[in-house]
Amino acid sequence: MTLVLDSCSYAYGRFRRHPVLEDFDYRLPEGVTILLGPNGAGKSTLLKLAASVTRPDTGTITFDGAPAGTAAYRRVIAWMPQDITRMRSLTAREQVAYVGWLKGMSRTDAWDQALDALRRVELADQADTRTSRLSGGQLRRVGVAAALVHSARVLLLDEPTAGMDPRQRRVFRDVLRGLSSEVRVLMSTHDVADLADDADNVAVLDSGRLLYEGTSAGFLAQAPADTLPGRAAEGAYTHLLEGTPTH
Repeated sequence: MTLVLDSCSYAYGRFRRHPVLEDFDYRLPEGVTILLGPNGAGKSTLLKLAASVTRPDTGTITFDGAPAGTAAYRRVIAWMPQDITRMRSLTAREQVAYVGWLKGMSRTDAWDQALDALRRVELADQADTRTSRLSGGQLRRVGVAAALVHSARVLLLDEPTAGMDPRQRRVFRDVLRGLSSEVRVLMSTHDVADLADDADNVAVLDSGRLLYEGTSAGFLAQAPADTLPGRAAEGAYTHLLEGTPTH
């Protein structure tokens, strides 16, 4: 059972003349996958399509046969956008429970599961804290808890570590590693070092095309032989982009 994009195309604008993605195929593997690519590569578009926030102009998106946009699909797919809205009058637990209720859970189940979801992202001690008082890193973890409260099978994260300091990033990546056996994670990032050594898989997207998809070890092996120690992820990423034809 996995998330599959089959021959998907999508373009913005009234006349849709310049597709961001065209005849795009992708199958999300198990574990944590990071999605790398420069600005305008199509990363956010891909995540929005997978999250059923937008619909492809052509092609299909399914999870275990359930089409995107259906209730069965939405129940197993969770999406965390770049910007998480603070519901300032709500506590962390109330905000997570509210998202669960929106996903179709009963109020009682959403309330009970909200605390467990916060516990899984190591934020149970802030359950009764209003979101207006949480740090940016804590709010990101609330966003992950909200994505997990309804027992999603796929977690889609758009630049989740943006604005986090190094310690917050470490906590966040530890959380993701703890979840990787339960859900499939697809996370976009601009930072080539962000989780590259910890992720199970890497996908590199540029101009709507996949330059690489495979294991993290295979990605790091793309680095040139003269790459400096500790810079394998950056070297591999740069090497793949430099091999892209000029448009």
